[in-house]
Amino acid sequence: MIRKLSILFAGALMGATAMTVVGQNAGAANAAGSDTYRQLAIFGDVFERVRAQYVDEPDDQKLVETAINGMLTSLDPHSSYMNAEQAADMRTETRGQFGGLGIEVTMEDELVKVVSPFDGTPADKAGILAGDLIAEIDGEQVRGLTLGEAVDRMKGDIGTSVDLVIIREGANKPVRLTVTRDEIKVPSVRHSVKGDIGYIKLMKFNEQTTVGLEESIADIEEKVGADKVKGYILDMRRNPGGLLDEAVSVSDAFLGKGEIVSTRGRNADETRRYNARSGDEINGKPLVVLVNGGSASASEIVAGALQDQRRATIVGSRSFGKGSVQTIIPLGANGALRLTTALYYTPSGRSIQGRGIDPDITVEQPLPPEIREQMGLDAEDDLTRGESSLRGHITGNEETDEGSGSLDYVPPEEEDDLQLQYALDLLNGVKSNAMFPPKQEANAAN
Repeated sequence: MIRKLSILFAGALMGATAMTVVGQNAGAANAAGSDTYRQLAIFGDVFERVRAQYVDEPDDQKLVETAINGMLTSLDPHSSYMNAEQAADMRTETRGQFGGLGIEVTMEDELVKVVSPFDGTPADKAGILAGDLIAEIDGEQVRGLTLGEAVDRMKGDIGTSVDLVIIREGANKPVRLTVTRDEIKVPSVRHSVKGDIGYIKLMKFNEQTTVGLEESIADIEEKVGADKVKGYILDMRRNPGGLLDEAVSVSDAFLGKGEIVSTRGRNADETRRYNARSGDEINGKPLVVLVNGGSASASEIVAGALQDQRRATIVGSRSFGKGSVQTIIPLGANGALRLTTALYYTPSGRSIQGRGIDPDITVEQPLPPEIREQMGLDAEDDLTRGESSLRGHITGNEETDEGSGSLDYVPPEEEDDLQLQYALDLLNGVKSNAMFPPKQEANAAN
């Protein structure tokens, strides 16, 4: 079945975002006209009326935050205001490291279920096991809490402790543990070896991603032998995005020259181009990239660069189509403004906004009938969701009637994963396709 997983202490998910961060005084805004200030005066009047006469006494801070968010969400689905707590969660997410226990969790029967403890973390050392059900956190019952609320209660400063009551299968009484929080690095990269093929899964783009990629490549080469690795699979399915700089550096790991991406803002002089430096971390070995409807923003930057440069063959289904860049602008009292400031373009000049990346080889992964039945779906119900289906999205200059996005389902068992199996068959020579390997000489975009 489909489960929604949460990395403990990960905070709010960044979503489909490619972000840059700037200082508080990022640039001068155009001076507002007198009509604008008259409208702001009306807002002040409304605000005071609500405070004075609404049937229940409102929360002033909530009123202001809601008003600000109303303004920003009217622009596009990705601009927003973050209060101090939300901004702190965002910073934690982008750093990919913080104080915590080190477990991946989900919700089951109103209790927090441990999916897996990370190796070497406080949870692992304390003996927490996959399958454990956390029933109490510091004396508070988990039942009645959301997964996010439970996760928040297990976060904390390095060196502080948390008391857990665990229900463990086979144990005749609850297990009581006191776990001391420590610095946790949330894995954004996982890897394995499939025969003589290296498999690398990118789950998000945070400050740890490029380092994790390099470590994964080194470990694969050590296990297989650098000269014996037949090729690599870079899996970015269901990767919602993250930091723009990390997307650039991940692309650069496989490219020896040429443009990776450009960002174009409101004014022509704001255009920025990012180019690859010499060197290829996998020494020109064949590369297959997997994408689907859950691959967004930073994932699309990487896929678009490797596709346009003819460095990799893209396999799967159409990506989400999130082609905008959000700048994080710090505000007073530690809040922050997430504002869409640019669109990004692939090396060939394609805007992915509202369109997505079309794979070189389309391999659809259908949703199993039993899951459709669980969700109450008919066979003809379309679960495709992409940027083009979001209300108020910025209209890209290359949108099509088909829109962006596709199903983002990935089977839990490898033998059922049609997209992964196709990639393996390509690299093993079981399948052949004119798009693999890509013809670099004729089509390279430099």
